[in-house]
Amino acid sequence: MDSDTNAPKSKTPKKEKIKKNKKQKDVPPQPDRIEVAVEVVHEHPNKTAPVVGYFPSGFDPVKNYASGSGPSEFQLYRHRNMSKRMQLVVRPPGSSVEFVGSSFSGEAAAGHRAMFALGVLDKEAGTLKIVPIAGNKIFRLEPKIKGMEAADNEPANSTLEEMTPQQKIAETTSIWGTKRDIEKAKKKLALKQDEDPNSQRNLDVKLKNVSVNKSALESTESHISRNIPPYDTSATTPQEAYVLDKIILTGEWDYLQDIYKNMHQEEKADFSSYPTFVRNRVERLRKIKDESEQRKLSCILSYINHLIKFKDQHSFDVFSAKSHKIPNILRHKFTNMFAVSELRRLPPEKISLLVSYVLVLTLFADDFLTDCTDIAKDLSMNVMAVRQVYEQLGCKFTRQKSAFNGLRATLPVPLKFPELTQRKRKR
Repeated sequence: MDSDTNAPKSKTPKKEKIKKNKKQKDVPPQPDRIEVAVEVVHEHPNKTAPVVGYFPSGFDPVKNYASGSGPSEFQLYRHRNMSKRMQLVVRPPGSSVEFVGSSFSGEAAAGHRAMFALGVLDKEAGTLKIVPIAGNKIFRLEPKIKGMEAADNEPANSTLEEMTPQQKIAETTSIWGTKRDIEKAKKKLALKQDEDPNSQRNLDVKLKNVSVNKSALESTESHISRNIPPYDTSATTPQEAYVLDKIILTGEWDYLQDIYKNMHQEEKADFSSYPTFVRNRVERLRKIKDESEQRKLSCILSYINHLIKFKDQHSFDVFSAKSHKIPNILRHKFTNMFAVSELRRLPPEKISLLVSYVLVLTLFADDFLTDCTDIAKDLSMNVMAVRQVYEQLGCKFTRQKSAFNGLRATLPVPLKFPELTQRKRKR
């Protein structure tokens, strides 16, 4: 019969094709994978790295530009004397409001732990450049009315010109300083209360009831006249004879990481700007396998470097250390410890104290067996004069035939100082 030949054809193959096409369409497209060379662009002292700014008010500069208002103008300002202080200002066109953010107030001064970087991908060249954000600065751009902010901060009748330099600094700190700076200024003011006549009268009354310990006073006078770092005469090892924790304070170690970081860079580190004493010990530093010991020694060498550069910066005949940057925490400490005068010169007795600090740290750096030739060159001193200072610190000189050629300073314990010779006054 013809009924079999005219029967409708099966639709099953067509359905299977449709299902297969649907399955193929449901598969998401795979992203293209490319291999790139990653390059980290380090900060350059003469170039400003990118900064991060955001608008908490909801202002969108991109949307504002798309609406036909035109691009917003922005400027980045840097403090003339304090290079780390920056201010970002964004000015929308035709608006009486500008957005201002600073690196020394608000969110930027809150001490963010996060690290930020900007990545620039070049597919054609196959490179990914990672650029660090400038000092991890985040600018919270707050709206300000143009011309009003500066007027509010300026007093109507300013007496700034009549103030002393100390009063000017205090006034500037109270207006522009961070909370931390203001707290420091208050503590300094509290320390100067002895100049108040009322407090001086109270002090005189209290001193009448104080019993004087003559033996303690004599030991204190001996310590001051010797002009040396903190020590312990009861110590049984050379490492304990001079108290390292009182020479380099706990909060200062974090600011002495420059040598350690330079050593662990991928590029070959350049130590040409460091003193001869430091350069001569870099190779020995590299061979130390214990990371904590390596870090400790590198910090001691960094402290020696800052002390020598501080001495050179306050000498009229030395200009090589003029551009050297000393961390603020150390510069403030050195300025107070070594009593820098208004002429930026170190008094002779304070130069002796600085040299004593350097030589004690060289003992720690050389495991209490050190040569004084290279450090004498760094301190611009005669070798014999340096040897005399070592002897005043309680050191003895021994000749090491097998390991060294020449005399080396050692520190015997218990610590003993040579007797001080007091000059007789002429009648």
